[in-house]
Formats: sequence, C-alpha cells, structure tokens
Amino acid sequence: MKAIVKAHPAPGVELAEVPEPNVRPGHVKVRVQYASICGTDYHIYAWDPWAAGRIRPPRIIGHEFAGIVEETGEGVEHLTEGDFVASESHITCGECKQCLSGQRHVCMNTRLIGVDVDGGFAPYVVIPEANARKTDASVSPEIACMQDPIGNAVHTAFAGPLTDCDILITGMGPIGLFAVGVCKAEGAKSVAVTEISPYRLKLAEKMGADLMINPKEQDAEHILCREYPLGFDGTLEMSGHPDALSLAVQATRPGGRISLLGLFAEPKVQMPLNDAILKGLDVQCIVGRRLWETWDQMGRLLSSGKLDVSPIVTHHLHYTEFVKAMEMISKGETGKVVFEVS
Repeated sequence: MKAIVKAHPAPGVELAEVPEPNVRPGHVKVRVQYASICGTDYHIYAWDPWAAGRIRPPRIIGHEFAGIVEETGEGVEHLTEGDFVASESHITCGECKQCLSGQRHVCMNTRLIGVDVDGGFAPYVVIPEANARKTDASVSPEIACMQDPIGNAVHTAFAGPLTDCDILITGMGPIGLFAVGVCKAEGAKSVAVTEISPYRLKLAEKMGADLMINPKEQDAEHILCREYPLGFDGTLEMSGHPDALSLAVQATRPGGRISLLGLFAEPKVQMPLNDAILKGLDVQCIVGRRLWETWDQMGRLLSSGKLDVSPIVTHHLHYTEFVKAMEMISKGETGKVVFEVS
C-alpha cells in the first residue's frame, strides 16, 4: 500500500510503498476512509526542532482519521468488523498515577499515533482498540476524522460554564473555530473572537461568532471594553501569542476563567499575574482530551446535530496530494484540510 512516510530526518515527506500492517492482540485494523491534517503534521513536514527531537524515521504519519474496522485482534472486546470508528491519537499506559486517577490525558508514558507509532495517512492502520472510538453513523466520515482536534475544543470549552455566558476566544486556527461552534451549541450568550487572518475571521463568522476583531488592525482591548464593559465569563486562549495573555486577563470579568490551550513559540512568556490574582481568575492549562469524558461530550454534540463544523472544512484532497496540502497550509489560507483515502 502507499503511505505518507517521514522517511528521513530532514524536511519533507514521501509517498512510499509500505507493507500492509497485520493486526495484533488488543488492536484493530482500520480501513481509513478520511483523514485530516493537524499542525503537528506540518511540524513533522517542516522538520522543526520539536519534530527532530521526537520522530524516529521511517514513520507513517497522520493521527486524525476515521474509517471501518476491517479486522480485530485477539482480546478485542468492544469492537467488531464493520464498526465505524475515529482515532484518538494518545496511546496511554493505564498504569501510571495519572491513568489510575482518571487523568489519562496527561499519562506519563503517552505515545502518539503518527509520531511514536505508525499513523493513518495510509489505506490501512493498526491501532489499540481503545484508540478506535466508535462513532455514530449519523456523523459523516469527513467530520468524524477531525474528532481528535474537535475534542481539544470541547475539552477547553467545557472546562467552565458556557450556557448564558459571554465567551472570548483568542486565535481562530481550526481548534479555535471548532470552539466557536461548541460554545454556541452549548448555549453561550455571545462569542467574541480575535484573529489576525481575515480569511479565518470570515470562517469564524460562518461558525456563529458575534464579534470579530483583528488585533493587527484594531484596538482589541478598547473594543472589548466598550462592547463588554462587565467582562467575559470565560476566555479560551487558542492563539499561542503572548499578547493574548494580557488581553485575556484584562477582558475576563472578576471571578471568571481563562482556559489556555495554545502553545507558545517561546517557552517563557509574560502574563500579568498580579492582575489575574486580584481579579480572582481561574487560570486553567488544557491539554488533549479527557479520556473518555471529552469523547462522550463530543459524540453527543455531533450526533445531535447541534454542532456543525462543516464550514471549517475548506479543502478536500486525495491523501497522495499531501505536499500540495502543506504548501496551502503554509500560506495560512485554509481552515481544515481533509483527505480522502482510497
């Protein structure tokens, strides 16, 4: 079969002929229907310092995918051939303190599909049974394949109240865009967003954002203070830009919450902590998806039809057009790029 492979420790990837994987005990073999590109895939393609320090080529990449269970290994109990499933990228050990205390999303021994083990940018992939999440047939494969990043948005949004709340989201990458839909689906009173890309601001509008601000061209602090003089009940930081931290503290009401998901280019960034403390803010650090609470919440939203993320899918390509997709993403004018795999 042909797969997208990180063959060498250098920029780029290859479309390579590889053996079709064999199912193993406790695992399932999935026939991949659709897959989507994550920022992690771009890091691997560009071979940045994170990727160079983590990936051991050759490696089939891709961790966002959905498809049909083709075969089950010995010991598989909850899935059968023909089940429609989507991928959870975090393979957890089940034995560390975090796993045993219900915090699998911060397992000390996490391995990542498409990073530490072979991934799903290929016609077939073999993954642990737990990582193949059964998905309601009402969810289309091109949406189901994005549940890994949608789960990040759900985890962040559900870290505090949403119903009848005013929410600010900083950064309209795909996860920020997903978060707009999640907040609106859960009954947020209003959602304001900040983003420097006009292209992505238009996507935010399609997802139901009530106020859109480009901080590169507008005074975000002044506008938010004018439109929301009492402050926001919650701020979801998705941009990874240091300026967003000061804005979040200033814009969030006393007693509100700031949920941080965006990763910063520099490991040390400044935040006005005295202001945050004196306002009694709840500052939360969010990573991944709660396993498996977030998946249950996400499944409910998607299968109910309350959450429609289709406007975020801006490009459809065949998975063999991976390099073309990377070039498009590098220009910053895409939402989510979805691959058909056949």
